[in-house]
Amino acid sequence: MAYSAGDTILDDEYNVFVNNSSSPYGYNHFAGPGSGEYGLNQSTISTVSAGDTINASHWNSLFTGMDNVANHLNRSITSSSVSGGDTIAIRSALVADLANLAADVAAGGVNVTALDTTAVGSSSNGATWNGVSTIERSLTFANNNTLRAFFNGGGKIRIDPSCTTGIDGDKDTVFNDLTVTAIGNLDMAAHATTRSGSGETLTTNGLGNGFHDLGTGYTTLIKLTSDNSGYTSNTVEISAKLNAAVGSATVVTIKMVSTDADNDDTYTSPNTSGVPANPNEAPIMTLALIELSPNDTQGLAADIKSASNAEVSNSTS
Repeated sequence: MAYSAGDTILDDEYNVFVNNSSSPYGYNHFAGPGSGEYGLNQSTISTVSAGDTINASHWNSLFTGMDNVANHLNRSITSSSVSGGDTIAIRSALVADLANLAADVAAGGVNVTALDTTAVGSSSNGATWNGVSTIERSLTFANNNTLRAFFNGGGKIRIDPSCTTGIDGDKDTVFNDLTVTAIGNLDMAAHATTRSGSGETLTTNGLGNGFHDLGTGYTTLIKLTSDNSGYTSNTVEISAKLNAAVGSATVVTIKMVSTDADNDDTYTSPNTSGVPANPNEAPIMTLALIELSPNDTQGLAADIKSASNAEVSNSTS
């Protein structure tokens, strides 16, 4: 329904602004628990009953909630508070403000800056390896509303892969190039993933995937193949999955698979001068997770973060 400044708002029309669960979305749908890509898990606003008078306190509850969400999303809005005795009439920008806030939440809060950075677990191989290294780590949230609000509110899971050098110069270089240099920080957000690194051969580009694209099977975020001469079969692949559909999941699991498919024949007995004693060994790999979590400094009622983290698996062959 279209409104103009000066139009009187009826009780059922006010309830649309507060509680509508279809477009145009009401405040509770994008700021409350919501569903799917809508919802910040904030307190909901009460609707009014048929025949109730809509007074200044009703409007100010809505405007205050909108202001808080807008502050967190870094979205400018023009709706403002009213006082007792004011004529309760539609503010010309209210409909547009609600639509913009809903769209920002659905997009994953891409302009949010109120984020805490917290290390949430790291796993490394127990020793060097030759073949395949697989490491999985998980983040568990208190409930699905919290998990969705984490990403809808601008949260990200930062995947920080690395390796321990000093094992075999050539293979150290290969896997350091693949992880630290080429992947860098891999930030999985609501609808996409970004890498801070560059280089190597991009074998599988899954960077268009984010939290809302995941299912219960692993989705590849990125797979890189070494472009170092003699090691062009060595790869690092990072994937993610949920323990249920987006609308009911509580756990996000990240997996890093490193493959050492190339032999290293630089060692010739007994010529050990300047040559690693175990040239076929690949370096110790590390998968670290860092949480960029929405905090309460710019409008949210409380920080939104995971409840726990764990190592799921860690194996080499």
